[in-house]
Amino acid sequence: MQEMYKTVRPGRRQSRGMTTNDHAPVRFDTRIAVLLREDLETWQRLNVTAFLVSGLGTELPEVIGAPYADADDTPYLPMFRQPVLVFEGTKETLTAAHGRALSRGLPRAVFTGDLFGTGNDRDNRAAVRAVGTGQLDLVGLAVYGPRNAVDKVLKGARMHP
Repeated sequence: MQEMYKTVRPGRRQSRGMTTNDHAPVRFDTRIAVLLREDLETWQRLNVTAFLVSGLGTELPEVIGAPYADADDTPYLPMFRQPVLVFEGTKETLTAAHGRALSRGLPRAVFTGDLFGTGNDRDNRAAVRAVGTGQLDLVGLAVYGPRNAVDKVLKGARMHP
């Protein structure tokens, strides 16, 4: 089983996007980040985060690590190979970050306020499709890419408390 998040033993291949040596912590040259609008209720923050990150693994298989297993060989699903950083910001911060993510061509997922009123996947897509890019009522954004590019997209946001 390929190791993730840990240092790599000599002679073993390390996963793409990590730099490491035998004693240093793993550092990724990519970043997975979620930006949430600061005025969301707690349940909304959790729901939006879960929905947003679900899109990344479907389009970007390199963000997914190896499956897990416990000592009894009970299998578990694979998860992201690196941490997900969660940020918050104002509506204006979110709108600006969305524009920067678009201009940089970074993979992204959006969650709009309209999605709180739908009850299924088809209606979710229709709600986003009905609104132009500049008029989206963004409440969440997930973005993946090189660390420096993601950091620039998130300018003005702060780590989620």
